[in-house]
Amino acid sequence: MGGVRELLLGVDIGTGSSKGVLTTLDGRVLARASRRHRTDNPRPGYVEHDADAVWWADFCAIARELTDRAGDPDDAAHGRVVAVGASGIGPTVLLADGHGRPLRPAVLYGVDTRSVAEAAELEARYGADDLLRRCGSTMSTQAAGGKLEWLRRHEPDVFARARHFFMANSYLAFRLTGEYVLDQHSASQSTPLYDRHTAAWIEDRCAEIAPGLPMPRLVWPSERVGAVTAEAAAQTGIPAGTPVAAGTCDAWAEAESVDVGRPGDLMVMYGSTTFFIAVTDGPRFHPSLWGTAGVRPGQNTLAAGMASSGSAVEWWRETIGSPDVAELVAEAAAAPPGANGLVALPYFAGERTPFADADARGALLGLTLRSTRGEVDRALLEATAFGVRHNLDEIRAAGVDVRRVVAVGGGTGSALWPQIVSDVTGLRQELPAERIGASLGDAKFAAVALGVVDVDATWNRVESATEPDPVAAEVYAELYPTYRRLHEATAELQHQLSALERRTR
Repeated sequence: MGGVRELLLGVDIGTGSSKGVLTTLDGRVLARASRRHRTDNPRPGYVEHDADAVWWADFCAIARELTDRAGDPDDAAHGRVVAVGASGIGPTVLLADGHGRPLRPAVLYGVDTRSVAEAAELEARYGADDLLRRCGSTMSTQAAGGKLEWLRRHEPDVFARARHFFMANSYLAFRLTGEYVLDQHSASQSTPLYDRHTAAWIEDRCAEIAPGLPMPRLVWPSERVGAVTAEAAAQTGIPAGTPVAAGTCDAWAEAESVDVGRPGDLMVMYGSTTFFIAVTDGPRFHPSLWGTAGVRPGQNTLAAGMASSGSAVEWWRETIGSPDVAELVAEAAAAPPGANGLVALPYFAGERTPFADADARGALLGLTLRSTRGEVDRALLEATAFGVRHNLDEIRAAGVDVRRVVAVGGGTGSALWPQIVSDVTGLRQELPAERIGASLGDAKFAAVALGVVDVDATWNRVESATEPDPVAAEVYAELYPTYRRLHEATAELQHQLSALERRTR
């Protein structure tokens, strides 16, 4: 290499933005880049991305920006990219033709709830117990298999032309290398099409649900799947011939970025949604959660995800005229635990776990003429924390002994939200030094694919920790049952209002 420093490129495609990093071979971040993008909601319950205008365009722009920096001898990130990894939102479903050209926008993960009926029918067909034990999860709108069924039923002309089934990371791998692959973890979120025990597609079910659609070859996220083609090099700036790792779903790449890899480790990701990944000591199954393959061979994880959390808080901030965020956070922090008698439900986009209910809706109880905007903001943050505790209750019920919690995501930028979650759950949360997210995990996958580090290598030191406040914890212990009863008491009314929304929009 003539003394030129060797670099890794990691890029992650998120729901509303994409991020990328250049790192050294041992994970030190030298440069970063980001792009915001559009998420389409063509109908209530539909959430889509244009794969070329969002996934590939973002990847190319970020890669070009970072490789330009790598090529500048005066830049601190100067060097040569020697391996690439990419992740993205998942599980998603993108249908493409025989040349890999998208036939329609990609259907996003569980926030897209169009496949409710198909999920219910597939669960009735195969049986909930069989799905749970063989696939790791029962059917929900999270599962890629139900989305494929919806597309086959409702867009048969498009489906008949499909010859590729991509998720975000596998589409990027295809555009970079021409290889049609999918990582084992993402495949395990394709219920009812993947067998957790054999780590293979269930061929008869694939033939039933996706007739004529070849399934991608299965690989591990840190496996080298090919090399950057000359065409991709021209668009991205990445040298032709550079090895490419398969990558995976963004949350699992983020878990890898903060070294959540041992049984008992739990990642809590604070963002527009809240996501949980628990590493388990062998396969664990629970009807309310998602049992999946991990990102390392032989690894098992149990996952959960709330449909809205930070997005509900952001709704409130926009509704009251988008005041300065720091000012509103200060007002929320000044309100006492319990927000002076307010309790909220965070189901603004339905809910994914610990109960799958696309028709769940948000609520706010206890308003008075003295209620302030800061108290409402705090009540919404507390609602997300109660949702975290509800999911943790189910994770423990599945037999998981949670011993270490790592907090990640944009919501950790303010101390208030993680503090409320620690107070509600009683858990100490570690905060890593580097919080760039999944793109750092992608760089690690690239390093493993290149053979320069072991998958168990530690890349991200702990910078600080959030400890529970016993005084606040006492208040929340009293309020948590109220939160649970509020949902139980209003669930039927939420469904009625959801039906009214569908009729009137």
